[in-house]
Amino acid sequence: MRIGIVCYPTYGGSGVVATELGKSLSEKGHEVHFVSYEQPVRLDLFKENIFYHEVAVLDYPLFKYQPYELILTNKLIDVAKFEKLDVLHVHYAIPHASAAYMAKKILSESNISLPFITTLHGTDITLVGKDPSFEPVITFAINHSDIVTAVSESLKNDTLEAFEITRPIEVIPNFIDVDAYQLNPNKHLRNRYAPNGEKILIHISNFRKVKRTEDVIKVFKKVRDRLNVKLIMVGDGPERNRLEQLCRQMGTCSDIHFVGKVKSVKELLNISDLFILTSTKESFGLAMLEGMAAGVPAVSTNTGGIPEVNIHGESGLLCEVGDIEQMASNSIDILTDENALNQYKVRAKKRAEHFHIEVVLDKYVELYERVLK
Repeated sequence: MRIGIVCYPTYGGSGVVATELGKSLSEKGHEVHFVSYEQPVRLDLFKENIFYHEVAVLDYPLFKYQPYELILTNKLIDVAKFEKLDVLHVHYAIPHASAAYMAKKILSESNISLPFITTLHGTDITLVGKDPSFEPVITFAINHSDIVTAVSESLKNDTLEAFEITRPIEVIPNFIDVDAYQLNPNKHLRNRYAPNGEKILIHISNFRKVKRTEDVIKVFKKVRDRLNVKLIMVGDGPERNRLEQLCRQMGTCSDIHFVGKVKSVKELLNISDLFILTSTKESFGLAMLEGMAAGVPAVSTNTGGIPEVNIHGESGLLCEVGDIEQMASNSIDILTDENALNQYKVRAKKRAEHFHIEVVLDKYVELYERVLK
């Protein structure tokens, strides 16, 4: 098949999932065409059967804000025509689904059929999509997609609750190549962050308010008061400056490492002992799943799709949003019992196997084949 994939090129979960899906499809012999305004961060263009088409946004003086949706629509028409796409798969509803719909209708005028699948990832529904400025368009685009998928049951329910949806939504979870995360720990790297054998906590996110990254720092402070631990903060975003100020106020700066955006987190996960996820809302928790694949159990909140990934007492422990005391207590319980910690690590890896790309990939291929029929 010739498959077009539309995604954001950034470090966010939707872009990562879309990129890994396309790479795996290409390895199965499918021709995959990525369409975005920049090359996705995890995309390797030297792989066979992978192509990238840039959406060039020109600075036209008439527009105060460039009409990206229309420019994207035009690019999709161009790629579909000249690359002879069979199907289009758009990740994140805004504005990809509506652009795909317009492209499909315009192509139909030339007797070209381009069915499209929309995958909902989270904030396109739970945050941005609820804005009255977007809601009617998003509702229309979802209802006129040929197939709609969501990455968790929680996100599916949120979508049905927030929008007047008239078509079924199928749940296909996010996924990773579990085998790629099970590396031999880099002793030199671990010594760099924990030179005295300290246990390492890790958090990965885009540092937005919904992630409650301030809670990560507060949880770490309580754990550090009891144990010799270090914290690695991976990512960047609007909350970073405030977090660094909080570290100074708490006197924890010497034990917290802000490493910024990291293209590959596998090596850092493989030297970590516990993943901390404090989000107010997560439709899935992809970064946490990456940690579990590397054998890192999670202490997380119990909101959204997180409990569908992190099973309480199995791959980690769940807490109420904002319950810093309980998160710290759970972290201490796991880290102080070496035998329990090792068991959690084994079970975390086993749980991650449920989301192996080889399991999920077949579900997407079945969707493509179904929509083409």
